[in-house]
Amino acid sequence: MERSTPRAAVVTGAGTGIGRATARSLATSGYAVLAVGRRAAPLSETAAGRPDITPLTADVTAPDGPDRVVRAALDRYGRLDVLVNNAGVAGGGLLAELDEDAARRQLETNLFAPIRLAHAAVEALAATRGVIVNVTTSVGLRAWPGSSVYAAGKAALDSLTRSWAVELAPRGVRVVAVAPGAIDTPIGVHSGLSPEQRAAVRDWQLAHTPAGRIGRPEDVAWAIRRLCEPEAGFVTGVVLPVDGGAVVA
Repeated sequence: MERSTPRAAVVTGAGTGIGRATARSLATSGYAVLAVGRRAAPLSETAAGRPDITPLTADVTAPDGPDRVVRAALDRYGRLDVLVNNAGVAGGGLLAELDEDAARRQLETNLFAPIRLAHAAVEALAATRGVIVNVTTSVGLRAWPGSSVYAAGKAALDSLTRSWAVELAPRGVRVVAVAPGAIDTPIGVHSGLSPEQRAAVRDWQLAHTPAGRIGRPEDVAWAIRRLCEPEAGFVTGVVLPVDGGAVVA
């Protein structure tokens, strides 16, 4: 496709944290960005003062959610070059105390929504030789007792990344993933953890992160942006940990 218009990106979960940082980073790099999320107010904050970011309030788990998101991007920009599957929800619970509804919500958002979004976007991405970026977790490479459903859903997305990379390579579409470790985002608040529980989790994460600090959303956004650049054209199927060394410690 001719570069008559700026490259276009869709970033889900763009209202806060990694999604917000990624939307802004891609926009700074020259992308027109459709920032997708469930809540209008945080999306407006993401797009504030940035005419290159357009907020779209949408639920990616809704039956028409993925098609609506892709259609909105194509209607506005006429093309789609990058899909960042970042929207995610976390939750805990031991197997013996399984909450099926909570488990289903996690898998709907963290696994099935990226599958359906990639399916909806693949033709548009093939037209631009574009990139799918899945945001997973470095915990998916290890055991996480008490959050097994979350870890399993993200590990499945790692596997899909590798399979899609091989499947879509003949069509010119690259598929990569970033696997964040301990990052300073509101996900703990959104998952319902108390301040004391969040502090305990952070203490544990810090103790198991060789870099000696909690990561910033911008650390992950940098990795995503670099993986989307034309210079990364020979990189596909990779799952890149962005975790301060936690996965290898």
